[in-house]
Amino acid sequence: MDIIKVKEDSKKRIDAFVAENTEFSRVAVQRLIEEQKILVNGKPTKSSYKVQSGDEIQIEKVEAKEISLEAQDIPLDVLYEDNDIIVINKPKGMVVHPANGNPDGTLVNAVMAICKDSLSGIGGEIRPGIVHRLDKDTSGVIIVAKNDKAHINLSEQIKNHEVEKTYIALVRGNVPENEATINMPIGRSTKDRKKMAVTKSGKNAVTHFRVLKRHNNYTLLEVKIETGRTHQIRVHLAEIGFPIIGDSVYSNGKNEWGIEGQCLHAKSIRFKHPISNKDMFIEAPLPSYFQNIIDNF
Repeated sequence: MDIIKVKEDSKKRIDAFVAENTEFSRVAVQRLIEEQKILVNGKPTKSSYKVQSGDEIQIEKVEAKEISLEAQDIPLDVLYEDNDIIVINKPKGMVVHPANGNPDGTLVNAVMAICKDSLSGIGGEIRPGIVHRLDKDTSGVIIVAKNDKAHINLSEQIKNHEVEKTYIALVRGNVPENEATINMPIGRSTKDRKKMAVTKSGKNAVTHFRVLKRHNNYTLLEVKIETGRTHQIRVHLAEIGFPIIGDSVYSNGKNEWGIEGQCLHAKSIRFKHPISNKDMFIEAPLPSYFQNIIDNF
């Protein structure tokens, strides 16, 4: 059993506090609390409990267990691979992790076929170490950790804003600024719970962009994000009046090329190798449909 002794009042919820001080994700912590595998001063607690100075938090060790995911032989564009990580150029239309409505055919299913026995067990489940995600219709570079040590290190780098992600986005309208920063909090929409929105009660979200090219009523942008909120780039650009082409959720989706799904590509990622500490910079080429549009600008 692991024990965390709280030295000072942090006024943080216990699920957030434990997630920050262990390898578990916040969702995994909440599950452990529900299963009474996390105790405060020897007693069960709730995720909403605010930790206090002097609290002793006991965390029952959880053996990683197999989950009902099948390895599937799905072709992947592997940009880099070693014993600790694998970096993929995710195609548009592929879901990262199985969920309701997408039980298989995901990036995880495909990676399981490649990694075989080398899988991360973070959060109490043996699975490929998904440390960051891309929306289904966002293409581009994504890192997967092959073991717990790599997973924990990469998660820390992302939490500390030490991973630089660069995207390419095609938006409707002529963006007047050559470069700018969008600093607007993002949270769940109160009008549609399936969507995200700029809201005062949301979490801090910062997006930087610069114009690469303007053509008629379209602008090609290079985008970098400091934070990784759900749908962040799509929400921010739509909020300032320049929705991403093809995005049916945050714009009407109509465009002269008939593109379905947002023209948003994770072009590159810069990070420290989680084991060797070597500087890593990996790029993912644009999908052909996206490149063809740019070539005809």
